[in-house]
Amino acid sequence: MPLPIEDYGIIGDTQTAALVGLDGSIDWLCLPHFGAGACFSALLGTPDHGRWLLAPAATPSRTTRRYRFDTLVLETDFTTDTGTVRIIDFMPPRDVSPDLVRIVEGMSGEVEMTMDLVIRFEYGSEVPWVHHVDGSLRAVAGPNSLTLRTPIHVDGKHMRTNADFTVHEGERIPFVLAWANSWHDPPKPIDPEQALSDTEDFWTGWSRSIDPASVDGPWEDEIRRSLITLKALTYEPTGGIVAAPTTSLPEKIGGVRNWDYRYCWVRDASLTLHAMIQAGLGDEASAWSRWLARAAAGAPEQLQILYGIGGERRLTELELPWLPGYESSKPVRIGNAASDQFQLDVYGELMFAFDRARRLGVQLDDETWALQIAFMDFLEKHWTEPDEGIWEVRGPRRHFVHSRVMAWVAADCAVRAVEEHGLVGPVERWRALRDEIHEEVCREGYNKKRKAFTQYYGSHELDASVLMVVIYGFLPPDDERVVNTVAAIESELVVGGFVQRYQSESGVDGLPPGEGAFLPCSFWLVDCLAKMGRVDDARTMFERLLTLTNDLGLLSEEYDTESKRLVGNFPQAFSHVGLVNAAHTLCGCLGYQPQASVTIPPGVRDPLT
Repeated sequence: MPLPIEDYGIIGDTQTAALVGLDGSIDWLCLPHFGAGACFSALLGTPDHGRWLLAPAATPSRTTRRYRFDTLVLETDFTTDTGTVRIIDFMPPRDVSPDLVRIVEGMSGEVEMTMDLVIRFEYGSEVPWVHHVDGSLRAVAGPNSLTLRTPIHVDGKHMRTNADFTVHEGERIPFVLAWANSWHDPPKPIDPEQALSDTEDFWTGWSRSIDPASVDGPWEDEIRRSLITLKALTYEPTGGIVAAPTTSLPEKIGGVRNWDYRYCWVRDASLTLHAMIQAGLGDEASAWSRWLARAAAGAPEQLQILYGIGGERRLTELELPWLPGYESSKPVRIGNAASDQFQLDVYGELMFAFDRARRLGVQLDDETWALQIAFMDFLEKHWTEPDEGIWEVRGPRRHFVHSRVMAWVAADCAVRAVEEHGLVGPVERWRALRDEIHEEVCREGYNKKRKAFTQYYGSHELDASVLMVVIYGFLPPDDERVVNTVAAIESELVVGGFVQRYQSESGVDGLPPGEGAFLPCSFWLVDCLAKMGRVDDARTMFERLLTLTNDLGLLSEEYDTESKRLVGNFPQAFSHVGLVNAAHTLCGCLGYQPQASVTIPPGVRDPLT
């Protein structure tokens, strides 16, 4: 059985990532990139579906772990009756092929160690042919190959590779696993110690690009670790950022809400850009905005809510019946059918992302503005239509309030592009559209009997996504309707101290009920409370949320308030974006006034402040 989600850490090379368990087992890894088939899938099944265990042979009496400073180099210390051993796990910035390096270091005494390497390509379904080549071990199946290099003698038995050895104080024993296409020769050997030095230099160098002033305040460590995690989820060749490196980690243990998050959501773009701008990370923000322009290019009616890491559009959803799922949470899915949905809010998020990019000073070409005009033309004709909404419901389309608010955001950004950036467009028409949407949302979206903005027009159900009326500046935080809505959400959607997206028992999403509290929504409430002047309440909730991070500072998508454990895909970019943005808002309200080296031009209105 896999470990609790919070017992995993992440290592990666900004093109893929592995999940390393507290027990020394790597239970999830897709190669050569985030969206490829997994060679270790024990996370969604058993060790027979692929894993790499490297640990003391005897159960340790104590296990601790940490990242080395501001890096993604993971150190795990195992204390046994005979000594202490450290495992250093990392993935060096790649040249051509990805490498996974594990160094076993004897810290004191001597420790008997065991290794169990189970390679199963294509999500645990393909057993490779394993043979020795020039002192290394090579596993081949279909287009994939993995080469293991280590000075330790290894044996093959029962379609697994095993080793037993002893590490003494002062010894350092390396293991390097390298991927390559099967029709190529094995990758050239790397020097593990040099690779460690290079990896440390890469991450510490990148971390120094975070503007120190932008993380000033009581939560500097948490902000930095979240930004490093976001960098780890970046696909460096294109600039896209995956929502998570995993698929099918359940929103409820034993449930069916198991989705593939190894894709790039457009809606994450605007909030991610905001987090990066606040931190002074201009290169990442520029790369992300350029990825967005390429992915969204084309017919406006074909705009998707999510894309592959390279901008791929066909993300066919499939089920993998041979995997039993995380703690029997079935089905296991790859691909994501939500890519075929119509979600009106995505037009607002796209327009807002480009608006943020221009404020950053990113040079967007004329074709990008022409594309935005085409999107606005489409929006003018279709903003009154029902859609599937932000939560990607698999029930009927509805007139979701959040979707209409984001249509207003699109029009607002289009007007600002003309008024503040000097671009040419039908600004009078867009002003009229903005006013029309605003009037309708206030009339149809606010339920006077419930005293709240509800989930969709005519409904009585609440939805935490309407907190965006404050975050995007649709209404001021002291507006009576805002105050009433926040109070209703606190009363009915806050469970165990954290915010649920909506009441899943309502059946609006077409799925069986049951899911955890949604962590991004919880951070949105922190943001709203701070902007409403309820700073003490905001700080209390923010610090409560920080207690959910694991020992490495990582968050998943949701939290099960009954079993008190993390659920959902892990680590989750949206949660860490929420943490960073809520921290910046809260720090500003507390008087820290974080300022990044990337600044908004004088006289330009920033709706997120």
